[in-house]
Amino acid sequence: VQMRDAFLSMLYQKAIGNPDIILLTNDQGAISLDDFKEKLPNQFFNIGISEQNIISVAAGLVLSGKKVYVYSLLSFIFLRCYEQIKIDLCAMKLPVTIVGVGSGYSYSPDGPTHHATEDISIMRALPNMTIYSPSDSNIVPALVDITLKSKTPSYIRLDRQLLPLLYNKDHNLDEGFSILREGNDVTVISTGVMVHRALEVAEELHEQSIQVKVIDFYRLKPIDVAAVTKILKGASKIVVLEEQTINGGLGSIIAEILVDSNVFIPLKRLAILDNMIFDYGSRDTLHKARGLDKMSIVHEITKLFK
Repeated sequence: VQMRDAFLSMLYQKAIGNPDIILLTNDQGAISLDDFKEKLPNQFFNIGISEQNIISVAAGLVLSGKKVYVYSLLSFIFLRCYEQIKIDLCAMKLPVTIVGVGSGYSYSPDGPTHHATEDISIMRALPNMTIYSPSDSNIVPALVDITLKSKTPSYIRLDRQLLPLLYNKDHNLDEGFSILREGNDVTVISTGVMVHRALEVAEELHEQSIQVKVIDFYRLKPIDVAAVTKILKGASKIVVLEEQTINGGLGSIIAEILVDSNVFIPLKRLAILDNMIFDYGSRDTLHKARGLDKMSIVHEITKLFK
């Protein structure tokens, strides 16, 4: 099941017994939205293609006692309405949950208007904002329970792609990250879809007698700095792999933690370089053009040992 459907299905189940749960969309269509539309019409509202407005409407509903979720294509919901997110939600600490589907190059054939490769850096700049970036569908339903209890805004970035499962459905998300593979030679840190690429790379490097630890960060803000520092102190080399601009993303988060904690370990960031991307094509095509395909990453990591 896709992440979107896993999330909306769980949200619908919760909404059946809680009339205060409201779902807003900006003219989005999905089979998993049909239950809301048809069976809970008083809890579902299509605000239309008006992203600034949908955030302000969500804020107003929260102030009237509702628990509000905004569902949108990811590339449209973090840029067009950034001021409203900053002022209406973050400044006022209103617990609206923004759910965006289509992280990174999920919609690669649709071109740069639909690429969402700056959202981590942009959204993490906002005070009081919590950011989730799951890597499989099994941990997505738990985010409904977590955000229902939240007292501040949340942003959930979902991948469009149907990804292999990595976790049990009862996996505890409290720490914000998990070690998926042990290895002593190099630690690869990733989030979302690129966690799967990291595991592919680790398997390839194992054949070359390089043992890779893989860490999945599914909560990008707030970070448990003490827990992360404890894990990273034992690393000899660190590589951060992400389908995100190199400025301000997960690589920047890890670099900041290392510097602030006075932990000095060689760090290599593999991400989208600082330029506009006008390419169209499959996700794999865009990855290869940006050096984010499996063998390009393997090559970059093996260079660290020469």
